[in-house]
Amino acid sequence: MSQRTSFVVRELTCDDVDLFRELLAVMGQAFGELDTYTSAQPSTAYLRKLLGGDQFIALAALAEGAVIGGLAAYELPKFEQARSEIYIYDLAVASHHRRKGVATALVNELRAIGAARGAYVIFVQADPPDEPAVALYTKLGAREDVLHFDIAVS
Repeated sequence: MSQRTSFVVRELTCDDVDLFRELLAVMGQAFGELDTYTSAQPSTAYLRKLLGGDQFIALAALAEGAVIGGLAAYELPKFEQARSEIYIYDLAVASHHRRKGVATALVNELRAIGAARGAYVIFVQADPPDEPAVALYTKLGAREDVLHFDIAVS
């Protein structure tokens, strides 16, 4: 029988740089890329500006004051209509807190934020080998099969 973790989800603000740095460490561990997420972090001023801006959304799941998961998303203003959509860029939960509703709670909080901002959809990309992510997003939304291309800038 799994034990439920008591946690809260909250949006991070420009005053939460330390919590955001904790979230980066959780993401780095969850993705097996700790160095990528922790070794060259932006300055505090950069992160305060990012967290205080209108288009970046960071949510943290906290248990007993410690970050156990979170997500980073971007609100993208559209050009064809006066509306926006939200893209989940990263979502991670610490391994010992998985399968306890944390990821679902994070997405549900983002849904509420999206509704308050007037966004019309949230979208996310998941790689087929990442079965837990595919299962989560299938439970929460409609699946579309698309191709993803990385285009070099130089």
